[in-house]
Amino acid sequence: MADPRQHALLLNRVRDAVLSGTRTAVSPRSVISASWQRSLAANVNPDLHTAPTVFAPDELPELRERHPLHPTLPVLRETLLGFAQEAKHIMVVADAQGHILWCEGSHHTRSYAENVGLAEGTRWSEDSAGTNAMGTALAVNSSVTVHSAEHLVRTYHHWTCAGSPVRDPDTGETIGVIDLSGPVETMHPSMVALVSASARLAESALLARMNARDEELRARNMRHLVALRGEPGALLSSTGRVVAAEPYGLVPPRVDVSSDRVRLPDGRDAVLEPLAQGYLLRVPRQRLVRRPVLSLSFLLPEPKVVLDAREVPISLRHAEILCALALHGGLTADQLALRLYGERGNPTTVRAELHRLRAQLGTGVLATRPYRLTTHVEADFLAVRAALRDGDVPLAAARYRGTLLSRSEAPIVLAERDDLASGVRRAVLSRGDANALWTFTQTDSGEHDAEAMEQLVRLLPPNDVRLAITNARLRRLDQDD
Repeated sequence: MADPRQHALLLNRVRDAVLSGTRTAVSPRSVISASWQRSLAANVNPDLHTAPTVFAPDELPELRERHPLHPTLPVLRETLLGFAQEAKHIMVVADAQGHILWCEGSHHTRSYAENVGLAEGTRWSEDSAGTNAMGTALAVNSSVTVHSAEHLVRTYHHWTCAGSPVRDPDTGETIGVIDLSGPVETMHPSMVALVSASARLAESALLARMNARDEELRARNMRHLVALRGEPGALLSSTGRVVAAEPYGLVPPRVDVSSDRVRLPDGRDAVLEPLAQGYLLRVPRQRLVRRPVLSLSFLLPEPKVVLDAREVPISLRHAEILCALALHGGLTADQLALRLYGERGNPTTVRAELHRLRAQLGTGVLATRPYRLTTHVEADFLAVRAALRDGDVPLAAARYRGTLLSRSEAPIVLAERDDLASGVRRAVLSRGDANALWTFTQTDSGEHDAEAMEQLVRLLPPNDVRLAITNARLRRLDQDD
C-alpha cells in the first residue's frame, strides 16, 4: 500500500458515513461490514468501548499451561517474533473465546498496546471488543486483516492487525487464534500471509504430537486388542478417534465416548473400557436376528399385505401409509399428513391411524420418531422402480401389473402412480419389445393405449394370435372415439 495514512483517512470517512447512515461512494469490505453488524448487535459502543480484562496476571500461568497451543509457542516465536521486533509489531496468541494468553514482541509497541487494552488477560471476541483481527477471525473461522478504521471502535484506529485461527487436528475444532498487531504506518501486505503460515505451522506441530501420542497408545495397549481373540474391537484416543481397529473399517473414524455404551451405525451395540491413554471398544458377538419380511402388493385391484407369510387385512388408508413409508422412510407425522392428505392433512389424525396400524401389524414392524418401517420390505411398485432404474424393460413390464392403489387420491400415491405408469409406457415403447408391449397393454394403464397397440401390431408376426386380439381391441377403441 503506497500511503497507509491516506488509506486510513479514507477508511475513517467510510466508517463514519456507514455508522451515520450516509451514502458513500466507497463501501467497507464485506467481511468488515458483516463484523460491524455483529458487533453493533452485541451493543459494542463504537466510540467509548474498551476490551474487558477477564483474567488477573496470577491466573494466566495455569491457563497457559493447560492450553493446547502452549507446546507450539517455540514454533510461533521462531516464525513471528523476528518479524514483529523488526516491524515494531507484537505477536498475540488468544484462546478460542478471544482471551489473550500471550503477547510478545516490541517492548515499545507492547506498552502502547496496553494503553488501549491490548494486553494479556483481556477478551477480544467481537462481542467484547468489536471488529478486530482476532475476534473476527474467530467469528468467520478464517484469516482476516483489520486495518485502522476498519476496527469498529475508534480507540483502535491507530492499529493494524492480522489474525488466523488455529484448529485442533484431532477434533477439527478451533482452539485459538494467532495475531500480529502494530501501528498503522508499519502495515505490510504480507502480514496476513505470514500469520496464516504460522497458524498452519502450529497445526502441523499439534498433528505431530497427536501422531506420537497415537503411536504410544498403540504400543502400550495393542495387547488389549489382541486379547479379544477375534472379537471385533478398536483402540480409541481420549477424544474417541479410532487409532487401531480389528477388523479394519469396523467403526467410523470417531466414536462418541460420553457413555460406556456405544451404538454403531450398523445397529450393533459396543462397550467402552477406559485405558491409561484412551479407550478399548469391544463389540460382543451378537446373535443374528432375522428381520421380518413385509410384502406389499399394491399394483393389484385390491391391496394385499403379507407379514412373514401371514396375510394382514389392510384398509386403503393404512395401505397409503405403508406406501409412503416404503417410498420415504423416516417421516414425521407432519410430513406424512402433507404427503397423504395435502394441505388439509392433520398430523393428529395420522398419529391415530399409525397407532391402529402398529397394533394391526404387531411389534417390531413400525418404529417412531421418525415413523419408519423396521422390517425388510418387498413391494411390487418398488420392484418396478428398480427394474426401470436398471434398464430391464421386460422385467419392469412383467412386474407392472396395474395402477398403484387405484382407489387412492393421496398426493404421494398419485405422484408415484403417474411416475410408474409413464415410466413403464415410455420404456416399452422405446424398447420395441413385442412381449413387453403385450404385457403392458394387458394392464389397466395400457388397455386403452392406442399408440402402444399400434406399435404392437407392427411388431407381432402374422400368425401370432395376439395380433388378432390387438387388432380387435384397436377397432373397439376407434368405435368408442
